[in-house]
Amino acid sequence: MIATHIPSFVLMRIQDLTLGGTTVQDTGSGADAMAASGEVVTRDVSIMELLISGGWYIMLPLAVMSFIALFIFFERSMAISKAAKEDKDFMAKLKDYLSAGNLDSARNLCEQSGTPIARMLHKGIARIGKPLKDISASIENVGKLEIYSLEKNLSSLATIAGAAPMIGFLGTVIGMVNVFLDMENAGMVRVDDISSGTKQAMITTIVGLIVGIIAYMAYNHLVSRVSKVIHKMEASSLEFIDILEEPAR
Repeated sequence: MIATHIPSFVLMRIQDLTLGGTTVQDTGSGADAMAASGEVVTRDVSIMELLISGGWYIMLPLAVMSFIALFIFFERSMAISKAAKEDKDFMAKLKDYLSAGNLDSARNLCEQSGTPIARMLHKGIARIGKPLKDISASIENVGKLEIYSLEKNLSSLATIAGAAPMIGFLGTVIGMVNVFLDMENAGMVRVDDISSGTKQAMITTIVGLIVGIIAYMAYNHLVSRVSKVIHKMEASSLEFIDILEEPAR
């Protein structure tokens, strides 16, 4: 039997190869062990924590603007839906009453309907007996008031759609200024030194764009619905004038 002396460093190398080339060392702490094994330490961050990190002087105006935009959208949606309701037999009944000369029944029909079209034609019925030009002018004036009522607060929604992204970009600029200030104060720049300002810049931009996009889409949706109601009002007023002109033909 031949005795062979193997140096200790050779034995350690053989052990390393057996373990796949990875030397396991006692790091003495859990964090160092995780770093040595290549694991990434993650931390869950709530949405509220992210929003707060954007800075209250930017996030508070954006929050108020978002609540105002939502309130205007739902309030106007209900008002426009109420204005868009119509009785399919309304104009037929009105024509029958006017042809029979029953103006009281025609006025009662308009009062019971309670829609912008009905209020507009009610004014025209009250002017029957005067020249058609005066009747048409009175209907047009009431129509303008009804349109103004339908478009109430839509300009505010358009303002929010344009102002929210600009406020978000303002937060971006402030965040980048903070980044440069932190870099100047730190001397040797590390990620921790610039992460706060960079996070503020990104969060304010994202929130500002989200509020602006939602407000813009809501504004266009409401405007399109108001346009449909206006089209119905114009068609009804023309039909009403045609009804008044029929006996003269």
